[in-house]
Amino acid sequence: MLYEERIYRSLINKDNLTSYNIKIAESDLFISSDINLADQALRSLVKHRYSLEYYIKNHPEFSTSLLPLSKDNLAPPIVRDMLIKSNTCMVGPMAAVAGAISEFVGYDLFNQTENLIIENGGDIFLRSKTRLTVAIFAGESALSYKIKVAIKPEETPLGICTSSATVGPSLSFGKADAVCVISKSATLADAAASAIGNRVKTEKDIKIALNYGIKIPGVKGIIIICGNDMGAIGEVELV
Repeated sequence: MLYEERIYRSLINKDNLTSYNIKIAESDLFISSDINLADQALRSLVKHRYSLEYYIKNHPEFSTSLLPLSKDNLAPPIVRDMLIKSNTCMVGPMAAVAGAISEFVGYDLFNQTENLIIENGGDIFLRSKTRLTVAIFAGESALSYKIKVAIKPEETPLGICTSSATVGPSLSFGKADAVCVISKSATLADAAASAIGNRVKTEKDIKIALNYGIKIPGVKGIIIICGNDMGAIGEVELV
């Protein structure tokens, strides 16, 4: 499958950035930065995965619940953030895991590079000094890669996360080929993409889902692709 081989990573415009891959179990990070920060990124990923795994060992419902769980002020930072952001979006905490990993690793590397793109299964945390264009992968849809969003440097750091019912392993109760959410928080963007995607059963649901999603606190913009139809709302500059 195209997604499983992650062929889309070869399409990322790296310009003068150094790119490298960091992988532990389900976390498969493709990172581009001014200099090679692979060792630092690996240490960060190990730290945050340990926090998650240790918490899940003692709170197994964290990994299985499809509904929000109560806040836990004693939990590690990444767990607390996932609990808060998933609560905002009314989904289970693991709906935010890929975006959270991207964001927390991103901030660990933040002071070492002016340009940083971390992609984790289609969920992106980025910081850039130049204008970027992000193309949306939407599986078999005719619109896949044809819908592109411009990102201005002053808008970053930013999270751009995509949920799909037709691509990849993520659980979705909808039928959308891609629900892309833009937020200052990648953790929130990931959780919101899942919540919005669950509401898209057919092309007719796009407008309703957009209007629902833009009301989620912290969501800046949304693009939904379902079959050959698409819609957008909020702070989205299409190229």
